[in-house]
Amino acid sequence: MGDGTRLVVGIAGGSGSGKTTIARSIVRALPAGSAVLLEHDGYYRDNSDLPLEERAKVNYDHPESLETDLLIEHIRSLRQGLAVEKPIYDYVTHSRSKESVHVDPVPVVIVEGILIFTRRDLCDAFDIKIFVDTDADMRVLRRLQRDIEERGRSLDSIIRQYYATVRPMHLEFVEPSKRWADVIIPEGGHNAIALDLIIEKLRRFLEA
Repeated sequence: MGDGTRLVVGIAGGSGSGKTTIARSIVRALPAGSAVLLEHDGYYRDNSDLPLEERAKVNYDHPESLETDLLIEHIRSLRQGLAVEKPIYDYVTHSRSKESVHVDPVPVVIVEGILIFTRRDLCDAFDIKIFVDTDADMRVLRRLQRDIEERGRSLDSIIRQYYATVRPMHLEFVEPSKRWADVIIPEGGHNAIALDLIIEKLRRFLEA
């Protein structure tokens, strides 16, 4: 498991599945300074060259909307003991922030995102692959709440995006990628037993 000094865990699942909750819970449960989280969402391509109206029309649920090569490069750098600058994406302006987050190499790297199992070279970068499998109705409700409360979106814009891109891209890319998972967790962050088992495995890795 891993190279003996570093372990990379990929956590995928549909939008609103609870994968972010699980990823953050794992990082919090491990000893301080032993784990870091890379969100694939932060690697959305910078569309600041487009007018704001055009940026809003981009299909952000398609693999090509993300700069995955940069994420792979960052994972490799962290494995090699090199620090990286994690990008920050601004969902209000649909552009990448000029600021970044400095990430030092640590023993456990958690990577989460809806599309992280859709590319073979990214899949190969993970030592453990986890898919969070949550019913569609729960995912929709969670997405509605998140986008309204955290991203300032209107209900109408969320519904239109769901039918135009979120649902079709989930069926085309996200759901089929479940086959590459080593572990499938039903019901996301509410599955305390599955979460405890994963955390215990990672603790054992750190102790070793």
